Parts: sequence; structure tokens; C-alpha cells
Amino acid sequence: MDLAILIVVVVALTLFFAFTNGFQDASATVATMIACGAATPRTGVLYSAIFGFLGALLGGSAVAFTIQGLVSVQEPGLLVHILLAAVLSATIWNLITWRFGLPSSSTHALVGGLVGGGVAGDGAGSIDWGLSALLSGELTGLTKVLLFLVLSVAIGFAAGYVVKRISTAALRNAHRSINRPIRRSQYLTTAVLSFVHGANDGQKQMGVITIALLSGGVIVAQEIPLWVRLLTALAIGVGTIGGGWKIMKTLGRKIYPIKPIDSLDSQVASSGTILMSTLAGAPISSTQVVVSSVMGVGAGERLRMVQWSVGKHMVISWLLTIPASALLSALLFNILRPLLGI
Repeated sequence: MDLAILIVVVVALTLFFAFTNGFQDASATVATMIACGAATPRTGVLYSAIFGFLGALLGGSAVAFTIQGLVSVQEPGLLVHILLAAVLSATIWNLITWRFGLPSSSTHALVGGLVGGGVAGDGAGSIDWGLSALLSGELTGLTKVLLFLVLSVAIGFAAGYVVKRISTAALRNAHRSINRPIRRSQYLTTAVLSFVHGANDGQKQMGVITIALLSGGVIVAQEIPLWVRLLTALAIGVGTIGGGWKIMKTLGRKIYPIKPIDSLDSQVASSGTILMSTLAGAPISSTQVVVSSVMGVGAGERLRMVQWSVGKHMVISWLLTIPASALLSALLFNILRPLLGI
């Protein structure tokens, strides 16, 4: 297949992946807000979509540069084919987990797809594993991605627990009427959470599109073109509006009975964790962070009230995502190899 046509296919598929990212992950940004009655589903989702769009548009490039550095292949045509297999496998995984209402990670799926496609197409040497840099005290490549994926969950849980304990102490003598301003304040925290979510998640797709454009000589600098930002932001925003209701139900109802203060605590903890990771240039899973913060908030009130079995099922799906998407990407690359004349 002609390289120019293949680049167009990769860009279009990556934008569709951004759309699936929207309804897979962005629903998590408003799940607790809706569960506690601070907003109706329609209002909450539209509100999240607006700020997720702004986050993807204005959120910087550090995460995108990390994604761009994961795979290094000299031959432009081969690299674009690897990107095609990677994004296709990540999209398929997103659709499968969405179908069963599992809050899987689009980040995990894309990272796994890039690794699997890179190894299948150009060997293990094409992947920046980050191990040699780690010995020198630097965090790069896959090591950086995996470390922050784990740390973000731990930090989200710990932050949720701490914020819950602080709010419980601060409001121990408060009247029930305090719930009204707490619900209203969630419009601010949800805006921040949706913005940082869009900033982190949008850059993953922007990074892939930029690699494809660089490979074909469409652009000559690693800077993300404005039109790429706009289209990616729009895809995530439309995806947010388009669905995620099964995942939203899992996050908002099955883990822990959410009250207004619980939702506020979770959003504060999640926003801080995602913002920290974005500034560090680390692609993480917003869904993971929100889930861990909700469980941390629940644990901060009473351990027995948290449905730990739900968290267990989620952890299993998370652990499966990278190897499953890597294997799927490698399989797709080998299927596409003769069809596309690689």
C-alpha cells in the first residue's frame, strides 16, 4: 500500500481510537459526580466533554514525546505499518472491554500495541525498554511508562484515603445542609479532572499521529500540529458524549456507595495524581486513578464498605491488557504483512 494512503489510514484509525478512549476513560471523570446526585448523566457528560476537549487542546506535549520515544524504526514504511497494528489492536481491546463494562486502560492497550507491533516488525531492539537508562538514574521508555502506571494507582488510592480522613475531620460537626455546596463545588473539581484527563489521554494519540506524519515527511519537526490537536480533542470530546455508561455504573455504584463528600474527595485526589503524571510526561490510565481514589476514599471511611471483589476483577483486567494487546498487535502485524506488502 502507498505510504501516503497508509498514513491517512493510521491518522483516521488513531482518531477513532481517541473516540473509543473518550467513552472508555472519560466516563470515569463524571461517574462519582453523577452517582452522588451532583449532576444528571446528560449534564455531567456534556460538562466533562467540554473540559476534556480543552485539556486535549491546551495540555502540552510531554506525554506525547514519551509515546514517540517508545518505538524507534529507521524504515518509514515499516514504522507506519507497526503504528497501524498497534492502534488497531488497542482499538479492538477498547471495544472488547467496553462491551463487557470493564474499566480497562486505553494507555495500557496502546503501550502494549506499540511494544507488540515493534517487536514483531523490527525485533526487540526497536523498543526503548529504558533499562540501561535506569542504571544511570534516568526514567525513560517503557520502564518510565510502567512505573508511573503502577505509581499512579498507588498514589490515587493513598491520596483518596488521606483526603477522606481530612474531610471527615473537618466536617465532623457539619449539618447535612453542607451537601448542597459540596455538590456545587464538584462542578469545579470535575472541570479540573476532565481537563487533566484530556491533557494526559489526548497526547497519547497525538504522539502516534505525529510519528506517522514525521515518517512520511508530512511534517519535519516533532511539534504537534494544531490541526492534530483539534481533531484529537474533538474525537475525545465526542467519545465522552457517546457512551461509557456501563463503566460509569461500575465506578459510581458497585465499588462503594458514593456520597457527595466522597465524590469531591475522589475528584481532588484523582486530579492531583493525573496532573502530576502529566507534568512528568507519563501516560497513565485516568480510569485506574479514579477507581483507586474511590477505593481509597471508601477505605478512609470503613474498609468493610468497599466492594474489594470489584477492584480485584479490575486489577486482573489491567494486568492482562498490556500482554494481550501486545500479542494482538504482533498477530495483526503478521496478518497485515503480506496484505500490505511489507
